[in-house]
Amino acid sequence: MLIDSFFIAVKLILSFDPELYTILFRSLYLALASIIIAGLLGIPLGTWLALKKFGLKSFIVKWLYVFMGLPPVFVGLIVFLFLSRSGPIGPIIYILFTPWAIIIAQTILALPIIMGLTLNAVEEKAEIVLMTARGLGARKRQGFITLIIEVRMAIIAALVTAFGRVIAEVGAVMIVGGDIEGKTRVLTTSIVMETRQGNFGEALALGLILLLLSFVVNTVLYNWQHKESPSRLSLFLQKSLTKGRD
Repeated sequence: MLIDSFFIAVKLILSFDPELYTILFRSLYLALASIIIAGLLGIPLGTWLALKKFGLKSFIVKWLYVFMGLPPVFVGLIVFLFLSRSGPIGPIIYILFTPWAIIIAQTILALPIIMGLTLNAVEEKAEIVLMTARGLGARKRQGFITLIIEVRMAIIAALVTAFGRVIAEVGAVMIVGGDIEGKTRVLTTSIVMETRQGNFGEALALGLILLLLSFVVNTVLYNWQHKESPSRLSLFLQKSLTKGRD
């Protein structure tokens, strides 16, 4: 059956079926939108949490690690309750069973992962990078920029990890999206639908396409991650200080 599913997947891809490619691009769009939002929030928050020292930090970090493993169905249920007409948001703006609801759920799942991995990366290198930066006469802002550059590989890895989480998500997507044809149906919900209908070959084929999509995106991110040579701290600081004197 697996071999047959492979040929079905190839046939589906080469047939340029409009419905398949619509679902595929919708899956990619929703996942990338969620990762962008989660990244814009999670990277600064994770960096801030790593650099700050306060009484409740240990407590917050422990709960952050708990949230990194949030059950998707639980997240879907919470988002559903907030966005439903009886919830606090639904009466104001009703976006349940729309792509926006899926983006919100996937962002919630991705945010703790990006925050937690960014936190670990910054904490590991912050002391030595900032001390070296100060020793070379860098300002606080220059030292912070250098720190982000030094941990950029780990940040990209965090984004890749979060992308893998949301692109394969089905529980929360089913609850808040509803698997509406032409509107909120994505690859994972299509796999569930085909399985329920007993079309196991088509379901496996869609699973292989999902794996292929994830492979392509992760390959692009991997190549981007290793495109540049490792940063040289002193060189960057020297350039920054030279510009500052000019």
